[in-house]
Amino acid sequence: MAERRVDGAAVGREILDESAGSEPYVLRDARVTGTLRLDGAELRRAVRFEACRFDEAVSLEGANTLGFALVACTLPGLRASTTRFGGRVDLRRSVIGERDGADGAVDLVHADIAGGLRLDGARLVAPGRVALEAGGLATRGAVFCEDGFVAEGEVGFPGAELPGGLWMRGARIRVGAADAYAFNGDGLKASNVRLQGLRADGRIRLRGAQVEDLVSFESAELGGSGSSLMAIGMRTESLDLRFARRPAGGINLRNAHATRIQDHPSTWPTGPLGLDGLTYDWLGETADGRREDVTNRLAWLRRQPVYAPQPYEQLASYYRRFGHEDEARRVLLVRERTRRATLGPAGKAWGWLLDATVGYGYRPWIAGIWLAVLTLLGSLVFDAHSPVPNKKGEGPPFNPVAYTLDLMVPIGGLGQRDVWHWAEAGVQGLAYGLIAVGWILTTTVVAGVTRALSRA
Repeated sequence: MAERRVDGAAVGREILDESAGSEPYVLRDARVTGTLRLDGAELRRAVRFEACRFDEAVSLEGANTLGFALVACTLPGLRASTTRFGGRVDLRRSVIGERDGADGAVDLVHADIAGGLRLDGARLVAPGRVALEAGGLATRGAVFCEDGFVAEGEVGFPGAELPGGLWMRGARIRVGAADAYAFNGDGLKASNVRLQGLRADGRIRLRGAQVEDLVSFESAELGGSGSSLMAIGMRTESLDLRFARRPAGGINLRNAHATRIQDHPSTWPTGPLGLDGLTYDWLGETADGRREDVTNRLAWLRRQPVYAPQPYEQLASYYRRFGHEDEARRVLLVRERTRRATLGPAGKAWGWLLDATVGYGYRPWIAGIWLAVLTLLGSLVFDAHSPVPNKKGEGPPFNPVAYTLDLMVPIGGLGQRDVWHWAEAGVQGLAYGLIAVGWILTTTVVAGVTRALSRA
């Protein structure tokens, strides 16, 4: 059967025919030749095309219309920037765009849709360009790009307002270059951003996005290089980073906030993690409430490209909130050890001393071990030799343990140090050494504890 042909200009006149009233305009199984251009027009009826083929792009820029549908159609493009739709926009199962075209496939920049946007099963073709350009788009309903949705070119929703959410479960975005952007959601405002099972060979951007409920990358595959996911300053209630496999690049979450973060070490990115300024209230616990393994989380922090103290302080605060003081202290100790690597020779030497003696104040019991070991050593040495009294017949009898402690504790006294001395140079040298060690231990204990209290 011969293909039915209709002229685009004639279709436009029929759509705008006021005598038809509010009865929807419907066209099925036709080839539309020429251009269907309705820029700036006032459409008082819903329009629906089904299984139609258009020779030229459909243009509705600046128009006012009711619901608009291109279902299972083929067309070089849809131009609808600043268009106001009084109902749903339905582009399901359509093939839109040109492989060698100069423009993108679908232009909805600053469009206003009173209903939702349906792109389920659609294929948008704009290699090297923007396949779906929806910056500033405002909808009242949801945006659906599921059920086999494919975009050959970037998908962009920068600054869009989608109170019904963005649903791209199982979607495929091909941009052909790992350093190109596959999805741009900078400044996006939405109730949900559901990207479960998304496959993208380029980068994902969500800088400054504001998402009320969930941003989910569960089972997603991100092939972008550099930053596979850039979400600097993003705000959301819940963030799911349980990818299908490790992203090819890094993940940048600097200055972002998520009340809940769910991830897994097996799918941490191949590249670096940007965590400076990231805040959260709940982190990767299991459904039965088992607490997060601090060893894994410290490995998570080590994936930062450069040292920053805030991620360690945030993690320690998280553990303290749940009463896990041991984990919090361990995190802060690792923070100091990591910081030490950034210091000069003098700072590193002082850091090593603080670490070895009191664990930077987070392990003060180490000083007790040093004190016990040196007390035992001194007591054995002093007990094996005969001390010389400073003044015969004065002072308490010699006690090797008390004498050793008196040497190492610079504050107060046990009445031994000023009463006895040694004729042997080696033993007297040990006594001087214990006095020096006592001052070092005291200084590091005070410095370490002060540091811990001031920075914890």
